[in-house]
Amino acid sequence: MKAIIVGGGIGGLCAALCLDHFGWQVEVLEQTEKLSEVGAGIQVSPNGVKVLRALGVETALEKRAFAPEEAQFRIGTSGRLIGRTRWGTAMEQRHGAPYWHVHRADLAEVLADALETRSPGALRTGSAVTGYGQDEGSAWANLADGSRTQGDIVIGADGIKSVIRQQMLDHSKPRFTGNVAWRAVVPMDQLSEQAPPPAACIWMGEGKHAVTYRLRGGTLANFVGVVERDDWQVESWGERGTKEQALADFAGWHPVITRIIDQADAHYRWALFDREPINQWSDGRVTLLGDACHAMLPFMAQGAVMAIEDGWVVARALSEAANVPDSLARYEAQRRPRTARVRRRATGNMGIFHRRSAPAKLATYGPIWLASRLAPRALDAQFDWIYGHDVTARTA
Repeated sequence: MKAIIVGGGIGGLCAALCLDHFGWQVEVLEQTEKLSEVGAGIQVSPNGVKVLRALGVETALEKRAFAPEEAQFRIGTSGRLIGRTRWGTAMEQRHGAPYWHVHRADLAEVLADALETRSPGALRTGSAVTGYGQDEGSAWANLADGSRTQGDIVIGADGIKSVIRQQMLDHSKPRFTGNVAWRAVVPMDQLSEQAPPPAACIWMGEGKHAVTYRLRGGTLANFVGVVERDDWQVESWGERGTKEQALADFAGWHPVITRIIDQADAHYRWALFDREPINQWSDGRVTLLGDACHAMLPFMAQGAVMAIEDGWVVARALSEAANVPDSLARYEAQRRPRTARVRRRATGNMGIFHRRSAPAKLATYGPIWLASRLAPRALDAQFDWIYGHDVTARTA
């Protein structure tokens, strides 16, 4: 059995490894000539690490990762610590796997290297897909050069602008969420006493927030800053802004934030888009995965991890039944409720991080402050349903 996977990002590469793990032949079609993840960090929580462990790439990735000691909630302007939750070894003890901060390029490279080792030549770059076709016994992807590549199933892992989704469902465009995100990576030795803490730190403010954490064993600082605005709507990983623009968006903020912005060599920005949830992920022998079917805001740091989970679930479903459409129906049934719940939580977090009025701040930050001091275990337990989940378990 052969799977054609459209998209060579993290979701597509992971799906290919999952299918290979379950005995499928795979071919990954990536439109760019060379895999390149623009400098940025990614958070891989225990539920994602469990899949990477099952695929045998945990050790290779661990060498490039950073394990944060805790999660922190701070006021963006003053830096005042509102609350914290224990991570580090406590995270692994509680959920059975570590929580990692990883450079996107490192994760993509580890996955691509593993795929090349196990299925040489499976990744085809410079292969832009324009659509798909199928008959009773096969499915294929149509390429921009007029050729097509055929298999038993086509998986659209081609992101929020998925051409597979567009053909399958509609021609609607992604919806702008009113948020623009800045991102930058800076060597820690350039930050001196203004280095961010060794934690997943959320800096909350009025109509904006920032996230800082460390990468590559703690040698790099990663910054993501999200600002509510509607005057710029370019959705591109490679779009650059200026240092002056980024500093203006975070004027008056804590020196940890402004120092990272000031020391960054490049200031990338992208408008955050999402799509309405869909009730159909599949069409016969063709299905969707990751952002192509459940795009979400990054405010739970679960977008990539949900795609990683998707890859395992669809691969196992296809390995357990000879009938492809029935397998895909099983995959959808398992994944739709979970991804919808994570998506709702991510959307809700925007309001929590961006409180404007004093009463709203008190109502939000007060309980966080109390819980982190009086009931830290209860605060940790709020995330058990996400981090404790294990799609590789036979009961999942």
